[in-house]
Amino acid sequence: MTNKPLTIVAKILAKDEHRDLVKSELLKLIDITKAEKGCVNYDLHQDNANKNLFLFYENWESRALWQQHMENTHLAEYVKATDGAVEEFTLNEMTRMG
Repeated sequence: MTNKPLTIVAKILAKDEHRDLVKSELLKLIDITKAEKGCVNYDLHQDNANKNLFLFYENWESRALWQQHMENTHLAEYVKATDGAVEEFTLNEMTRMG
């Protein structure tokens, strides 16, 4: 299964008073992640009605390459920078059906 393409949907709900901080830290992840081996797309979205809600839609060549991404220092830096600023985080690993 590690050689199959993987889709990631990550939902980040920022605390109201920390929305701008979380947004700026999320934006920092885009270019560096898009340059990583195995990254097909890494798209950040912000909800139109709830500006505190962000969603990453990602596609990776394999789960193994996504796991390498998850171990990179820029993600650890993001977690440290946004400590206490995120209300809720949900991550779904998904398989494209068609």
